[in-house]
Amino acid sequence: MISKTGLHAVMALTEMAKSTPEAYVGAGAIARKIGAPQNYLGKLLQSLASHGLVESQKGLHGGFRLKRAPEELTLFDVVEPIDHVSRWSGCFLGGGICSEEHPCAVHVRWQEVRTVYLRFLSETTIADLAQRDAREVGAMLGAG
Repeated sequence: MISKTGLHAVMALTEMAKSTPEAYVGAGAIARKIGAPQNYLGKLLQSLASHGLVESQKGLHGGFRLKRAPEELTLFDVVEPIDHVSRWSGCFLGGGICSEEHPCAVHVRWQEVRTVYLRFLSETTIADLAQRDAREVGAMLGAG
């Protein structure tokens, strides 16, 4: 349910969480650890910087680091700017906005799944995942 770009963002921030908070990590080093193209990952991390999740520094000891503590960064925080999961209120079958008054055939079941999934994203932090290898995190979340 998370896009490949969303998965790469989660894996990259998971790798950053393993560094000391003040250390900047280069996009190339992160890309090698998570198996992502370096240029693509650099652009992705710049996008996450514009959303206030990471900060960047140019130069010899530059790179990226988390802007907040890993315990404060949820999967929802990371995935939302990329996949816009909060917009999943539309009809699962493509029939527009479902409602309790005019539900589609799967409205109630989709609503249950959506609620559980969004709660998972909101309650799982980068710190929770940082105890595992970044590629293992990707496999757990569907990149396997």
